[in-house]
Amino acid sequence: MDKQASSLSVVIPVHNEVENLSLLHQRISAVMRNMSLEYEVVYVDDGSTDGSFALLQRLAAADCAVRVVRLSRNFGQTAALAAGVAHSQGEVLALLDADLQNDPADIPRLLTKLEEGYDLVSGWRRKRRGDAWLRCLLSRLANAMIARAIGVPLHDLGCTLKVYRRSVFAHVPLYGETHRFIAAYAALAGARIAEVEVVHHPRHTGRSHYGLGRTLSVLLDLLLLKFYDSFATRPQHLVGLPGLLALALGIFFLPVALLMTCLHTGRSRRCHWSGPLLWGAGCCCSFGLLSLQIGILAEMLMRTYHESQGKQPYIVRCTVSGRESCQCW
Repeated sequence: MDKQASSLSVVIPVHNEVENLSLLHQRISAVMRNMSLEYEVVYVDDGSTDGSFALLQRLAAADCAVRVVRLSRNFGQTAALAAGVAHSQGEVLALLDADLQNDPADIPRLLTKLEEGYDLVSGWRRKRRGDAWLRCLLSRLANAMIARAIGVPLHDLGCTLKVYRRSVFAHVPLYGETHRFIAAYAALAGARIAEVEVVHHPRHTGRSHYGLGRTLSVLLDLLLLKFYDSFATRPQHLVGLPGLLALALGIFFLPVALLMTCLHTGRSRRCHWSGPLLWGAGCCCSFGLLSLQIGILAEMLMRTYHESQGKQPYIVRCTVSGRESCQCW
């Protein structure tokens, strides 16, 4: 292992997986014993109610490499991952699920790929086991949409099994349900990403916490990701341009509608288009003005967000001078 991968933190979010934890820890320990590096295993109990925390306490008492973080309630997988990252110490982090569908034996291959100069190596569950065909189909469609929308050449963004350099998380938001898009956000920040095929097992025991109902959530998160990619620093361009178009249409058709109304006032035969045209022109003007106002407010919020926290609209990978080279990413 190189210097940057001299220590490893394996981070695992846990929610009601008491039947899987013992076997999972045995597999992780067997893999880690065959690797010549310092490591820790960080289990994050995300509000389990089935005795998972008690079992994790016993694992921590028996293995000094185990660290357990217990959340006060069930906050969701993204929050659990964020807590695990915050309480980990390794320079490289490996993330996987606790349901035994990810295989810890794949971690060394991901680390080997990481040493080739990548910042993030993602697992690819090419042959998914135990998942319904409809769920697999929707997953493939969602991954294809995301890859096409933001240009991330990955087949399986939803696979939790990934290895990261710690510096990646300085540029990736971890809130809401963004755990599905960690690789995508990292790519937008300029991270070097690779993909390795991994084994996917059927669920050993218990039931899946994910259903088809999350498909809509993924689409909404994709819209947010696209906004983050294209308009995060210029939101006025998203709402302002349609607003200007609507305002221009309203200004053009409003005099026409008023003229038609005046010409047919007092006549026995009225123009049936004057009313709807007048109403439509008014709506266009209102929508345009409202969009421009929203765009201005969004711009003010964006500038306040960056300036109050000292955030820059760029990320420096490294600086080089005649005397030294400083690696920053």
